[in-house]
Amino acid sequence: MAQDEFHAYWVIVTSFFVAYVLAMLPLPSWLLAARPEWLALVLVYWVIALPHRVGILTALVVGVGMDVLEGAVLGQNALALIVVALLSLLLYQRLRVFSLSQQVAVVFILVGIHQLICQWVQNLEGAGATDFAFLLPAVTSALLWPVALHSLRALRRRYQVS
Repeated sequence: MAQDEFHAYWVIVTSFFVAYVLAMLPLPSWLLAARPEWLALVLVYWVIALPHRVGILTALVVGVGMDVLEGAVLGQNALALIVVALLSLLLYQRLRVFSLSQQVAVVFILVGIHQLICQWVQNLEGAGATDFAFLLPAVTSALLWPVALHSLRALRRRYQVS
């Protein structure tokens, strides 16, 4: 039983590592503004799928890790991901039964909230955007939600993570 527990956490940790890699992957300059929030997508999936394993503490840890990777203000991504995880925990039973198009809309809102919190912190330090282009990652993340959902679900079923 203990090995199954370890195996389940290993799959979750690996999926977050892949999200970190995708978040730091070099992109052309014209595509940088629309980079999807991979970490938020993975976090939302695991919170919906396994709320007893992934939650606020996980959001704090991966958020601080993202702050360090991006060189952002320490706590910026952590705060944003904690809010996303909290909202996902509050809605996880509903999100499970929503249709895919409804889930896409909710993910758009959740990632939009993430982006707004990050933008707010950046404005406090004087480095915020001056237009609404900072919300483009919410659009691309919502469009990529079906891919993330089906990929992570297949991974969870393949390795029997519960």
